[in-house]
Amino acid sequence: MIGPTGLGSRWPSLLPLFVLFSLTLMSGCAVGPDFHSPPPPAVKKYNRHDVPSVVGDKISPKKRFQKLVVGQDIPGQWWQLFHSKDLNRLVEQALTANPDLHAAEASLLEAMENTSAGRGAFAPSVSGNFQTVTEYFNGAAFGLPQLSNLFSLNTASVSVSYPLDLFGGIRRQVESLKAQEDYQRFELEAAYVTLTSNIVLSAVQEASLSAQIDATRSIIRVLEKELESVRRQYAIGYASRSSVLVQETTLNQEKSTLPGLEKQLSLVHHQMAVYLGRFPGEKVGAHFRLDDLKLPDKLPLTLPSSLVEHRPDIQAAEAQLHSASAQVGVATANMLPQISLSGQYGSESITGYFAPGSQFWSYGPSLNVPIFQGGTLFFRRKAAIAALREAKAKYESAVLTAFQNVADTLRTLESDAETLEAQKQVFRSASESFDIARHQFSIGAISYPALYNAEQNYEQARIGLIQAQAARFSDTAALFQALGGGWWNMAPATPKGVGVLKVAKKQ
Repeated sequence: MIGPTGLGSRWPSLLPLFVLFSLTLMSGCAVGPDFHSPPPPAVKKYNRHDVPSVVGDKISPKKRFQKLVVGQDIPGQWWQLFHSKDLNRLVEQALTANPDLHAAEASLLEAMENTSAGRGAFAPSVSGNFQTVTEYFNGAAFGLPQLSNLFSLNTASVSVSYPLDLFGGIRRQVESLKAQEDYQRFELEAAYVTLTSNIVLSAVQEASLSAQIDATRSIIRVLEKELESVRRQYAIGYASRSSVLVQETTLNQEKSTLPGLEKQLSLVHHQMAVYLGRFPGEKVGAHFRLDDLKLPDKLPLTLPSSLVEHRPDIQAAEAQLHSASAQVGVATANMLPQISLSGQYGSESITGYFAPGSQFWSYGPSLNVPIFQGGTLFFRRKAAIAALREAKAKYESAVLTAFQNVADTLRTLESDAETLEAQKQVFRSASESFDIARHQFSIGAISYPALYNAEQNYEQARIGLIQAQAARFSDTAALFQALGGGWWNMAPATPKGVGVLKVAKKQ
C-alpha cells in the first residue's frame, strides 16, 4: 500500500498536469492531409454518340426490343432477369462454395481485425512483470569475504504507459487501417460481381457451343450425303475425280471445326465446375440452351455521375487513396516529438513477493524528440507523398477504365443487336430457300445435290444466328457487370452484399 507520503498525497498536485495533457489531446490536430472523396467526373454521357433508347429486333413482326432506362437501379440478383432456374441455382451454389470468394471474405475479416488491433493504441498499455533471480554476492571483491552469500531476488511490478497522440500519428494510422478495411470490402464486392458475371457468361457460352456443335454435326451429315452422291455420279461417269476431291475437302474442313468446338465446350464445363468450388471432372448438373434464356425487357443505365459509387473497383481505388493520404500523416507525425505518460508500481525483496517495506513506484511523462535519423524520417515522408500521388493516378485510371467499359459495352450492345437483325434475315432467307428446295425435291424438280446445298446453307445460317443470339446475352451480362452488378442491393441486412453479411455473422 502507498502511505500518506506516497503517490496518494501527491495526486492533487498532478491533477492540473493530467488536465492539461487531456485538453491538449482533445484539441490536438492530426498532421497530414485530411482526406475528402474525389468529386464525380463532370461528364454527362459515356461516349460521343447518343445512347439509343432501345436496342433489338426492328424487323420481325414481334419487334422484340430492350429498353435502356437511364437512372434505373440494378437489382442485387440481376441474373434472375434471364428467367433460368438452373442459372439461378448455379449462382447461389457458387456464392456459397467459390474459394476465391471465401479468400476475399477472409481478407476482409483480417483487415477488420487489424483495424480493431490498431484502435487499441488509443488505450493505456498495462503490463505485469514477475521475476525471480538467484544471485551470489562475493564479499571478497570488497575485502569482506565473510559477507559472501547466495540469495534470491524477487521482483513484481505493474507498468502503465499511455501515449499522448498530440500530432495525430495514431489517429492517422487507424484511419489508414480503416481505409484498408474498406479496400478489402470493395475487393470482396468486386469478386462477387466478377463471379456472378462469369457464371452467366459461361452459361451463355455453353448454350452457344452446344447449339453450334449440333448444327455443325448436321452440316457434316449433309456433306457426307453429298459426297456419297458425287461418288455414285463419278462411278457411272457423270462426275469427275476433281468433283469428288472438292467434296471430300469441304467435308473434311467442316469436320476439322468440330473438335475445336468440343474442346471449347469442355473447357467451359471445367471452368464452371471450378466456379462452383468443384474439381473439373465433377458434374455441374445443368445444361443450358439459348431457348431457355430470355433477354431482360429493360436494361438499367447508371448516370455517369453515379457510376463511381457503384463500381467496386473505383471504390477500392478510392480506399487505397484514402489509406495513402493517412500514411502521409503518419510519416509526418513520426518526425515530431512523441510524448507519453508512464507509471510503475511494484516490490523487490529477497524474502518473497510484496514483502513489507519492499515497495517501489515511479511515474512521469517522457518526451522523445527525433534529432538526427540520417534523413530516414524525412525520406519516408517523401515516399509516403509519392505513394499518395501513385494512388491518385491509379484512382483516375480506375475511373477512366470504368467509363470505357460502359462505353464499349453500350456500343457493342447496339452493334450486336444490328448483327442479330442481319443474321435473322440471313436465317429467314436460308430457311425459306431450304423449304422451297425440299418441296422442289419432293416433286422431282431438283436433284439431291441442290437439296443438300440448301440444307447446308440453312445450317450455316443457323450457326451464325446462334452466335449472334449468344452475343446479345453476353452483352447484356457485360452491361450489368460494367455498371457495378448491383452489389449494394444484394442483402437486405447490409448494403455491402452477401460476403460482408457472412463476415458480420462470424463476428
